[in-house]
Amino acid sequence: MAQSTSQKRPWLAMLLAMLATGLGHLYLRRWRRALGWLAASFVVTALFVDPTALDAFVTGNSGLEEALVVAPLFLVIGLSTLDAYLLARSQRVPSAVDPAAAESTSCPHCGKELDSALEFCQWCTKPIEDVDQERLEERDGR
Repeated sequence: MAQSTSQKRPWLAMLLAMLATGLGHLYLRRWRRALGWLAASFVVTALFVDPTALDAFVTGNSGLEEALVVAPLFLVIGLSTLDAYLLARSQRVPSAVDPAAAESTSCPHCGKELDSALEFCQWCTKPIEDVDQERLEERDGR
């Protein structure tokens, strides 16, 4: 029953980043990073992409030459997509790493963390009889 610190889905961040540059980062609530990738795509387009080749590519009247001219823009979009995916994936760190330790300090009824000073679960209010109290006291430093 290990839960993550973030419920953001890496595949959804990646898909959104492919649809529009920076959208995956907005989904992850990384506002500055989203604006940075959007600015990077505008700068790369302005500096390296010929406007007539971009128009030909968008309308579908393009050949291999126009596709190569638009390649820097697709490089930025690809890097933005990869960054959004890796960022979302790095935020999904399991909260309970050791299942054995989680069992000794969690309620057998609801699974939430127990307070060693109480003889019942403060979350579900059911009595705790099977939990080893010495382990709970060691964890709390008593």
